[in-house]
Amino acid sequence: MAAADRYHPALVRLNVLLPICYLSGAYLPLAEARISPLDRGFLFGDAVYEVIPVYGGRPFRLREHLDRLNRSLAAIGMQAPRSHPEWATICSQLLGQRGPQDSYIYIQVSRGAELGRNHAWPEGMAPTLFAYVTTLEPTPARFLEQGIAAVTADEIRWARRDIKSTALLANILLKKLGADAGAFETIMIENGELTEGSSTTVHVISGGVIHTPPNGTHILPGTTRDVVTELAVRLNMSCNNSRVPESLLRSADEIWLAFATRGVLPVTLLDGVPVGTGRPGPMFKRMHAAFIDYTHELAGTPAL
Repeated sequence: MAAADRYHPALVRLNVLLPICYLSGAYLPLAEARISPLDRGFLFGDAVYEVIPVYGGRPFRLREHLDRLNRSLAAIGMQAPRSHPEWATICSQLLGQRGPQDSYIYIQVSRGAELGRNHAWPEGMAPTLFAYVTTLEPTPARFLEQGIAAVTADEIRWARRDIKSTALLANILLKKLGADAGAFETIMIENGELTEGSSTTVHVISGGVIHTPPNGTHILPGTTRDVVTELAVRLNMSCNNSRVPESLLRSADEIWLAFATRGVLPVTLLDGVPVGTGRPGPMFKRMHAAFIDYTHELAGTPAL
């Protein structure tokens, strides 16, 4: 970058507003980060990623997120480019002086760049590693007090949804479908059964039991979903991981969404029809309180 460009007022403002990032071994202002247009993540979506919430300055479920990152890498034929402790150090460096404010860490690993565009990649490529931290905005009070709306749609995504791939075109089209309908999320149905939301795990509560589809190639194994399952044991709530028919979704007493950047949220309107009483249910209120308590419980403990 030329000196005149580096000190352009717009870039100066960006450098103030945007954080430091990590890019393939270097720490630099996010506004100045550059990758090759021949990077396979850019050309093909040949990359995987993770989003790790940070509560009170501490990465939440860091080991579990990094385990999933490594599973995604293995599934696309890549070696883990950094160990868990090395990633933890990178996260610590990026968090820097941010203090105890809630944030989230984004990590992305692409297969790298070559001198050309080939569907079948050559061996020995150097991966492109990217990570940065940004503020985690507080959950609006109305989401917790009134719940959120969701719509349903046919499943249109690829067959390996267990890989946390950056190739998210179908997901963003589904998310936009929901947004255009005035909803927070789009929940997918495939062959008459629930899969998941466009960016969330879906929990269906019926008769006091929490139902979620079993892990497999058809859904992403959710780290926040695992937290819900563990907290359910503490709360003496029953969980059932098995196929969830659409009829159970539509007759649910409560529906929850679980995801890294919001924890657990209640769906109170599905396709314009109230869920249960149309208000956040009693089981959600207990689960949400337990989730908040759990994040406080972990404060000050090692992330790994």
